[in-house]
Amino acid sequence: MEGCIVGWSHGKFGKREGLDLEALLAEVSVGALADAGLGPDDVDEIYVGHFGGGFVKQDFPASLVMQASDRLRFKPSTRVENACATGSAAVHMGLTAIAAKRARVVLVVGVEKMTETPGDVVGGILMKASYVKEEDRPGMSFAGVFGQIAQLYAQRYGDPSDAMARIAAKNHKNGCANPYAQLRKDLGYEFCRTVSDKNPLVAGPLRRTDCSLVSDGAAALVLADLETALALKKAVAFRAVQQVNDYLPMSRRDIVSFEGCARAWRQAYAQARVRVDDLKLVETHDCFTIAELLQYEAMGLAKPGKGMEMALSGATEKDGRLPVNASGGLKAKGHPIGATGVSMHIMAAMQATGTAGDMQVKTPGLAGVFNMGGAAVANYVSILEPLRV
Repeated sequence: MEGCIVGWSHGKFGKREGLDLEALLAEVSVGALADAGLGPDDVDEIYVGHFGGGFVKQDFPASLVMQASDRLRFKPSTRVENACATGSAAVHMGLTAIAAKRARVVLVVGVEKMTETPGDVVGGILMKASYVKEEDRPGMSFAGVFGQIAQLYAQRYGDPSDAMARIAAKNHKNGCANPYAQLRKDLGYEFCRTVSDKNPLVAGPLRRTDCSLVSDGAAALVLADLETALALKKAVAFRAVQQVNDYLPMSRRDIVSFEGCARAWRQAYAQARVRVDDLKLVETHDCFTIAELLQYEAMGLAKPGKGMEMALSGATEKDGRLPVNASGGLKAKGHPIGATGVSMHIMAAMQATGTAGDMQVKTPGLAGVFNMGGAAVANYVSILEPLRV
């Protein structure tokens, strides 16, 4: 791929009181350009990842980026949405603009403001990303969806509760080192494993610690073509970029297999001419701990039904065979829908270039990113490689 990440800016995730949608956008937009050593005049196109759906009254966010700088006025700017994969969809659209020679420099911003909305309303908005005809029943939520998936996995392979708790504990421990994370607290395995007043069952076998957080947040990155990138102070290249969409109704799929996720990874490995063993780290979509477990199997790190062993072995810990979610993942970092995919690419780029600070894994290098919309419906994989640090 010709496109490279040449700069980024990441805001704090969590409840950002006093900051509306445009303030969150402005916070990161100019910062990403400055980090790249570029200015607003250098931008050819803008893509804004924003799920929306009613979290805030203000919609149509594409031109809100221009509130960050008058010099962005009259630039083409497009809002992108693909459920929880919205941020990665915006990144991939920016790469497409560069590949098509429409742009040399693209600003990509992901943003969501979720905490102004009551919790029960948030759940209803998110269920719009399910197959409403069959799956949006009274009292149903995405926690319920993934609770069902965990139950089906247990019926086929055995109870994953211990492995899910290990994943939760790992990600919360990792999140302590992430200055952008919403929850920077090492909760420990025993707390995550034990059902209690502070960690109740939410849906099926899912405990509160198995579920990602409702968040506000924004993140931005700058993409540039190869020629431009090589003249800048840092460049992270895309070895592979793949998108695979599957059926929306879960009734038409083997939901425990995450087939779209697996296909996206296979295609990415083939494009990059690498194997899973070549990766030095992965940032993956742990909206629920059962999702991360299934993604171990889909990415080829474990055979079907063996993801539990991978989690319990410590192989995906920060110092393990393949560190997964050294940032803390969605579990600790938070999950502001439109910002998530952009954030994941930034975290992976920082790790790949050895600039992740206290989050840094022991061996920087080839980094994988997996971001999904719905229950493995929209599946995005990127493989990143540092060109210039």
